[in-house]
Amino acid sequence: MLQAIIGGLTLGSVYALIALGFNLTYTTTRTLNFAQGDFVSVGAFVGLGTVGVLTAALGADAVGYVWLYALAAVAAALAMGVLGLPLYLAAIRPFAGKPGMSWVVSTIGFGIVLQSAALSVWGLGARMLPAPFGDEVFRVGEAGFRSQELVVLVLAFAILGAFDLAMRRTAIGRCMRAVALNRDAAALMGIDVPRVMAMAFLASSALAGLSGVLVAPILSASLFMGVIIALKGFSAAIIGGLTNPRGCMAGGLLIGLVESLTALWSAQWREIMVFLLVILVLAMAPNGLFGRKLVEKV
Repeated sequence: MLQAIIGGLTLGSVYALIALGFNLTYTTTRTLNFAQGDFVSVGAFVGLGTVGVLTAALGADAVGYVWLYALAAVAAALAMGVLGLPLYLAAIRPFAGKPGMSWVVSTIGFGIVLQSAALSVWGLGARMLPAPFGDEVFRVGEAGFRSQELVVLVLAFAILGAFDLAMRRTAIGRCMRAVALNRDAAALMGIDVPRVMAMAFLASSALAGLSGVLVAPILSASLFMGVIIALKGFSAAIIGGLTNPRGCMAGGLLIGLVESLTALWSAQWREIMVFLLVILVLAMAPNGLFGRKLVEKV
């Protein structure tokens, strides 16, 4: 049971990071990035490439060099964050604030372009990012934990905590919260709303790339893995409430736990239980467990 709980919290923390990305873009622009899964996949391969280049240059094995893993995470976050800006400028900004759902197709199209470009570089094959501490299993009683699970759990919780703190204590965080609350009032107060929207997409894309690197030592990285991971991240945001960042984090952890604990009984029922939970929550609380209905004056 303890092993399942740790495994569930590990995957759930990755879902929480992606859900947080959906929260940022939705509250600031009222749009969602449907290419988020492609940013997760490509971020994982940017991390793999970074580790490969550095180990080749140093002539060393990646196992045991935690700083290589940290550099891979930073490289993936930066690369995907930078790619989030053209996504915003080309696929969101022309349609933001206008009626219709054109941004849905434009973000999906951007994801297809990104995935196709990545396929031409890395190909179809799945790859595994070496675990920073090797494949040794740590035992607590009868439960066994792989080192990469514990590393991902600690890192993801640290990132979630730092992000929550940044949103409440930094100037850009306060600007994002002001734009999320009321864009017109934020503009009247002198906040550069388009810049804040672009920053939201930068941060959201960086979180997706970071998530890809975090799961790469646990799951085999492929350029198609991001779709289901992003879908569960989106489900986490729906369950927790798209308008509440802490709710999104809680939704991610809840989905991870449900998935892992269900696997103790039947692996085939993991996905079924996750999406049954989504349907149940939406039926009882349409805005999510901790969300609120957004009202805009027209």
